[in-house]
Amino acid sequence: MALFNTLPKATKSLRVLARLLGYPDAELRGHLADMRGALHEEKAVAPQRLAELEALIDTLARKAPLEAEADYVELFDRGRATSLHLFEHVHGDSRDRGPAMIDLALTYEKAGMYLGEGEMPDFLPVVLEFTSTQPPREAREFLAEMAHIFNAIFAALQQRASPYASVLGALLELAGEKASPVEIAAEEPIDAVWQEPVVFDGCSSKGQAKPDQPQPIHIVRKPRPSQGAQA
Repeated sequence: MALFNTLPKATKSLRVLARLLGYPDAELRGHLADMRGALHEEKAVAPQRLAELEALIDTLARKAPLEAEADYVELFDRGRATSLHLFEHVHGDSRDRGPAMIDLALTYEKAGMYLGEGEMPDFLPVVLEFTSTQPPREAREFLAEMAHIFNAIFAALQQRASPYASVLGALLELAGEKASPVEIAAEEPIDAVWQEPVVFDGCSSKGQAKPDQPQPIHIVRKPRPSQGAQA
């Protein structure tokens, strides 16, 4: 696939994508027209993907508010495969998640971005807000490092025939990557989900990866021997 050389002017588009992945409350729905306009003005997203994003915007505008909000919760808060918290896919519930959160928050602070009350640093809309502030080369590389996570979420959303899949597809393409759905394993029983992963080795929709999958984001702190990390 030919790569779109559009990231240098994708700042507004990244922020729109971040907002589209946010909870569809009255404030978000009140800005849907502005978001549509920003996507068209910047022209950073490929035409076919833009049409899909417009369909998502139309869906959010058309649905009854309570229905849109309930659908969002059911889609993103009921299981790990579609979680928008990136470290959920990388670390699951392991002890490495806390230090990784701290490292990511410090990365934001070094760039002059501070989290609001209750915001989690690995929440994808927050990650995209940060990415939109970075120089073009760094922004593209940052997104590309997360492509394997985006693909896993993209596949899970496509399985559910969700229009939100278009947002992850757009992110992958802005990173210079191809949106390639990966095979998603069935969700584990709730008791199994709470078990700590046996080893950290990349990423999948359940927090663990096959040996040949890409490694996680470089900002994740590697366990020190003194922390009792498994080899």
